Amino acid sequence: MSEEELKPIIETLIYLAEEPLTLKAMVELLGEENEPSITKLVSQLIHQYDAPGHGIEVRELADGYKMATKPEYHDWVQRFIRQQKPPVRLSLPALETLAVIAYKQPVTLPEIQEIRGVNAAAVMKTLVEKKLVTAGGRKNVVGRPILYKTTKNFLLQFGLKNLGELPGLDEYQEIAQASLDGSLEVQQSERNQVKDSSDVEIQSIVKDLAKGLGESETVHSAVDGLEFGSDKEAGSSHQESDQAGPEK
Repeated sequence: MSEEELKPIIETLIYLAEEPLTLKAMVELLGEENEPSITKLVSQLIHQYDAPGHGIEVRELADGYKMATKPEYHDWVQRFIRQQKPPVRLSLPALETLAVIAYKQPVTLPEIQEIRGVNAAAVMKTLVEKKLVTAGGRKNVVGRPILYKTTKNFLLQFGLKNLGELPGLDEYQEIAQASLDGSLEVQQSERNQVKDSSDVEIQSIVKDLAKGLGESETVHSAVDGLEFGSDKEAGSSHQESDQAGPEK
């Protein structure tokens, strides 16, 4: 790999790293044959960002490298952060429900509960309150249940241009299967509650997808350790209550 190809890759890795990225980690990823070039290019990036006209610098911290805002701009960063709304925090059950809606919309509450195998009324109320989900009409069946769909705020929170950027079920199933084989098992009792094959696909990948949504990109700013963006939060329970739920 040429240095011209390596440089933007190294720049990207340093930008994305939550912890200072060490030379050893970069060499392991990019290959030992590139070690001299990696050392050289990291030094170039440090000098490049140190030049006037950049608000960001590549800082050497704890034997690694991390992008950070320059000290002279910290006041502006702090002003900006104070104006931001708190990040949306969702439990794992809420993320699972949101994933079902994203792929099946417009979808009714009973259909969501059939896929997930648990009562989701309280979770739906939370998603509506956070403006991630909204009513999109009523289904023309007995009882005329509300149809739910995702909102523009959903796209903003998860960094999507449009719903077309969601991975296709076939594509995502391949990605999710490796994780499912190693760490996630769909209980047979849950499978028996699902009636069509497309729902089986969603049920089998929804937990993995929810984790992926919960780990959406965080915007980092090294203002004395400040970090802001979409937080990761694991859910504590799948036993949602139907109290104070939305209209069915």
